[in-house]
Amino acid sequence: MLFAQSSVFPASGVQTIVSNPIPKNMNIHEYQGKDILRKFGVAVPRGIVAYSPEEAKQAAEQLFEELGCPVVVVKAQIHAGGRGKAGGVKLAKSPEEAFEIARQMIGLTLVTHQTGPEGKEIGRLLVEEGMNIEKEFYVGITLDRSTSKNVLMVSTEGGMEIEKVAEETPERLLKIQIDPLFGMQGFQAREAAFFLQLQGEQFRNAVTFITALYNAYIAIDAAIAEINPLVVTKEGKVLALDAKINFDDNALYRHKDFLELRDTNEEDPFEVEASKSNLNYVRLDGNVGCMVNGAGLAMGTMDIIQLAGGKPANFLDVGGSASPQTVEEGFKIILSDKNVKAILVNIFGGIVRCDRVAGGIIEAAKKIGLHLPVIVRLEGTNAPIAQQMLDDSGLNLIAAKGLRDAAQKVQEALIAS
Repeated sequence: MLFAQSSVFPASGVQTIVSNPIPKNMNIHEYQGKDILRKFGVAVPRGIVAYSPEEAKQAAEQLFEELGCPVVVVKAQIHAGGRGKAGGVKLAKSPEEAFEIARQMIGLTLVTHQTGPEGKEIGRLLVEEGMNIEKEFYVGITLDRSTSKNVLMVSTEGGMEIEKVAEETPERLLKIQIDPLFGMQGFQAREAAFFLQLQGEQFRNAVTFITALYNAYIAIDAAIAEINPLVVTKEGKVLALDAKINFDDNALYRHKDFLELRDTNEEDPFEVEASKSNLNYVRLDGNVGCMVNGAGLAMGTMDIIQLAGGKPANFLDVGGSASPQTVEEGFKIILSDKNVKAILVNIFGGIVRCDRVAGGIIEAAKKIGLHLPVIVRLEGTNAPIAQQMLDDSGLNLIAAKGLRDAAQKVQEALIAS
């Protein structure tokens, strides 16, 4: 899910580069999410993180000794789902077996349906107590933007992609809208547990679990809290076998301790670099770089590129004010992608004048030595002046009049390349 918000810059038009930037759409590892949930009374299995085969063996020894469990689970910690099917989750019946599994996993590139063909390298593991599982369910909480309310979702189909369940068997998915004025009510948690057809102790534990999960979701300003699967054991326990926590980056300033959980090794290096300059950047697999101000305009620009016969190489929102600094950083990041053959700059000069934006583009182009064709479409205050500035710059900057003209010139640039 993409949560793209425009950055806000000072009135002077000079971007503030913060020393500890707030990442966009920050993910954390499973074990980190479970550690957070545990603090709010959400039931999770006992687990220990390991960075080496030796640490995995020690963790297994500790769990076997303290809990007396028959098996432990060794789980690859990467920011992607589908680990089990890809061989990233295995059972160990002894510390020695945990050591051998960890030796094979750490350093391995794991390819799942969410990593893409390039996969992700495993750098850490979660060694966790095994569960005597009877049933598997799904529970998740996120914001429903169509109603401006949080929505609790539960499904009898645990361990599956919830999008697939919603499309193919919607009757197995229950959505409960939660009024932000009142929060989750007891009857709503009970309705969810009834939907899962639980009874007795399992029912009571599920109500407690769902209530605690919602309290955690609110307290940590999460964008999504997803438990897939939620398991019910034969002893009646209800626990989070997996946990995905995604934070609302607009609220991370209230939780600066969470920033320490960031693992930049799991992120695209271009996106990490963009976050240092407060740029909203998502790398794609196309050949046309785009630089836009405003998330909605950026999405429209990507459509224009596609219609022109190209493929967008990125989503890049430089925010409401495009200063020379932001433009320069944006160009640097776009040019780092060797697949880019042309660049489309699409700026609406509402907050900032178009001639100031054009000046920033010209200054940045001279400074970094642009060698690719750059199509620039500027609309808004002083747009004619800005277009004349681009025409007179003597640089490889091609002014476009409107979206249709911009699309045509993108196509011409691709053909020429």
